[in-house]
Amino acid sequence: MDGKRGRLLGIDYGSVRLGLALSDRGRQLAQGLAVYRRRDLIRDFAYLKELIARHQIAAIVLGLPLNMDGSLGAQARQVLHFKTQLEAELKLSIALFDERLSSAEAERVLLSAELSRRRRRGLRDQLAATLILQGYLDQDCHSS
Repeated sequence: MDGKRGRLLGIDYGSVRLGLALSDRGRQLAQGLAVYRRRDLIRDFAYLKELIARHQIAAIVLGLPLNMDGSLGAQARQVLHFKTQLEAELKLSIALFDERLSSAEAERVLLSAELSRRRRRGLRDQLAATLILQGYLDQDCHSS
């Protein structure tokens, strides 16, 4: 991506919410950061810019929800469009990470924790972002 300077921000894209996760400075571990309820692009980008400055984020990992056969569906095309807008606005490197099973895995983890449906809904996007970012970090660690 961009060397090993600064933290990475993981994003689980949704049209209503963005799940957000943050790496440690050594880029070994991901932790959930927040779930951001989207408003409009101007406010969404302002929020992300503030996060980037506050947490000294050097690059972004954006989950790409491919179909099970690896093809691009409607949601993946929305993510690619969002990536283009983010790159133009934030001027940061953005890596895509195959997130086919991250939301399902997040739901499985939350169900095993026996959380209420309402509590699961609030955490699912953040956990999915954490799984996306940790998957990227693990892959990057093994490819270095």
